[in-house]
Amino acid sequence: MSSRASAVSNQEIPGREVTMVDALRAALREEMRRDKRVILLGEDIGVEGGFGGAFTVTLGLSEEFGHHRVLDTPISEAAIAGVAAGAALAGLRPVADVQYGDFLFLAMDQLANNAAKLRYMSGGKLSVSMVFRAPVGATTRGAQHGQSLEAFFMHVPGLKVACPSNPYDGKGLLKTAIRDDNPVIFFEHKLLYGSKGARKEKGGLQVVGWVPDEEYLIPFGEAKIVRPGRDITLVANLLMVHKSMQAAEILAAEGVDAEVIDVRTLTPFDWETVFQSVRKTTRLLIVEEDNLTGGWGAEVAARVADDCIGYLDGPIRRIAAPDTPVPFAPVMENFYVPSVEKIVGAVRELVKVHN
Repeated sequence: MSSRASAVSNQEIPGREVTMVDALRAALREEMRRDKRVILLGEDIGVEGGFGGAFTVTLGLSEEFGHHRVLDTPISEAAIAGVAAGAALAGLRPVADVQYGDFLFLAMDQLANNAAKLRYMSGGKLSVSMVFRAPVGATTRGAQHGQSLEAFFMHVPGLKVACPSNPYDGKGLLKTAIRDDNPVIFFEHKLLYGSKGARKEKGGLQVVGWVPDEEYLIPFGEAKIVRPGRDITLVANLLMVHKSMQAAEILAAEGVDAEVIDVRTLTPFDWETVFQSVRKTTRLLIVEEDNLTGGWGAEVAARVADDCIGYLDGPIRRIAAPDTPVPFAPVMENFYVPSVEKIVGAVRELVKVHN
């Protein structure tokens, strides 16, 4: 499958169409050239002539910047998080790489009890300016390599959480994350890296987007309406943005005009964009790959109910994965991950409730 995800389409602006991997690598390269305090650390990212980490994002950076700035680590996520937090406290701006987001659980003490809290506990005297890049999403790797973990880290005060769905946002948000004085968990969906290249993902989208050559940053806490509409609001992140857009095209042929919002960051969250959309459309469907209970969509539903209940013409609905571990068998994974068909079916039910 292919998907166009260009946030900038003005061909008069110097730039090029790139994949998510290319955009993330460009962000790292630009920030490392701009600021000598930016370092990278992780497993298999600094092997000379190597493959640039699990998904090739750091390919070539060790040759350009040297092993003193692109550091290979032991296979210990707790150690990676501890070193990153310590480096940040010492004045560096580390960008840590975990091969799979699931492995963040091995670093929870360092992330949730140390990095997230030290700025607050010190009254702002300490700064933990670190980024943790983490691939997420089900990709036929089973229960320990395919989870969507956004809600865990959205729940930790002191952490910021980013989740780009396209190359333009990926580059702009990663540059913003690196410059932030707070720790950032930066989630990247494996199926958005691309379906071609050195580390192609089976079932991946070949998402390409126009990325300008000139520098740009995307502020945290600004969602984007990627498809305006009048009949229902779809709120999604990461891969689910693309599935929601596909669903919206199917629904448009049936006369249902869906508005699709890409949240882009979960912490901070752009509540006002969602509220304004719901007040206009009067219906809301939240789409996420995480399992249903306690997902970030539950928080969105609660906040909308608090602020917009008088505008709603139907119940708030959520499309999410079942409350089970991620299955390994492809047929089971296809059932587990929210599909375009499930999104379309839920919208039809909501529209029917109103009509």
